Amino acid sequence: MHPTDALPANEPYVIADCDARGVVRLTLNRPRQFNALSEEMLSALQTELDAAAADPQVRVVVIAGRGKAFCAGHDLKQMRANPSQEYYEELFARCSQMMLTIQRMPQPVIARVHGIATAAGCQLVATCDLAVASEDATFAVSGINVGLFCSTPAVALSRNIGRKAAFEMLVTGDRIDARTAQALGLVNRVVPAADLDAEVQRLIDAIIARPAEAIAIGKSLFYRQIEMGIADAYQLAGETMACNMMEPCAQEGIDAFIEKRSPAWASGKHTT
Repeated sequence: MHPTDALPANEPYVIADCDARGVVRLTLNRPRQFNALSEEMLSALQTELDAAAADPQVRVVVIAGRGKAFCAGHDLKQMRANPSQEYYEELFARCSQMMLTIQRMPQPVIARVHGIATAAGCQLVATCDLAVASEDATFAVSGINVGLFCSTPAVALSRNIGRKAAFEMLVTGDRIDARTAQALGLVNRVVPAADLDAEVQRLIDAIIARPAEAIAIGKSLFYRQIEMGIADAYQLAGETMACNMMEPCAQEGIDAFIEKRSPAWASGKHTT
């Protein structure tokens, strides 16, 4: 959470870059405000995520922050300048929609985390499918420190880590370090700051080496089944695996395994 400060007119709120391998890097570009999720930042991020989700050439999305921090949560000064429940409900609905977009898009989304990731910034880390953090990263759902329980961050946080650990973070507002975040399951990998980009790249390479169709099918199933009872989850998983078995990528992969050769997948594209 950090007060607002306008950017120069020619500076985008999110810097978007896509390389030849289909890796989209979205960099939150509000460094003086620790990349707070203002209305403008949310809109810019939503636009870029929608574009990436709709592009079959995109294989992986990486979300990072420019400057000293990953993301410090919502913009409190902007929020206080609009003191109405209707405004707040709309703001949190927009933020929730952006978070849901990350989980519903077919490509894996990786959080590249350095510095602080607090409140909705911690929620963003928890929402991303994968997260790699530098050793200097810290995490908190710190709204309670200003009298605001982090209700929307609680949704993502409680689906990543155990209930008691999540509730302790929510009611104390205390920060945890990167190694603790990894032990709790909030991030996948922790490395020295100098190795952060290389570690993110290793994860990207591992994903791109697998068929995009299977990953897209699996990501959809993963988030749908996790909200179901176990019997319904198994039913959906079985149906999903049966459909996946009919995909050319699975047929080629299994044939290659039987024939003791490397698979020759026809396309690196996902289907929308």
